[in-house]
Amino acid sequence: MSRPSKHALPDVEQANCNLRFGWWSLLVFLSLGGVLETLHGFKIGWYVDVGNETRRLMFTLAHAHGTLLALVNIAAGLTVRMVEHFTLRPSVTFALIWAAILLPGGFFLGGIVIYDGDPGLGVWLVPIGAALLFYGIARIALDLSRRK
Repeated sequence: MSRPSKHALPDVEQANCNLRFGWWSLLVFLSLGGVLETLHGFKIGWYVDVGNETRRLMFTLAHAHGTLLALVNIAAGLTVRMVEHFTLRPSVTFALIWAAILLPGGFFLGGIVIYDGDPGLGVWLVPIGAALLFYGIARIALDLSRRK
């Protein structure tokens, strides 16, 4: 008997992948929010000084987008479980997970080193993550619309 390919996950396992990733990333990005609140509360200069508005904005965007994309991954996993005869394509799981890494990761990396008020080079990951997110959401919407 041949074993199924490691890359061809059954529907439930595909959904579980999004659910696991979503819950763990929700924990990470909510924790980041707590750290940012602490930096703000203790008036840490590296974060709150006037010349660091870009850093503060980039870190806030990383926290907000990371939290939202964690919820998107959870919603995708639950959609598979709740909608009869619906499956996530492996490319959609890939796209949603990598969007949730690259989009907030790009904002965060862009805020670590600031160049005269401009974000660092890490911000170039953001459009790649945004494109993956667009593909994942559009593919889910199309697949749900075509479902019989």
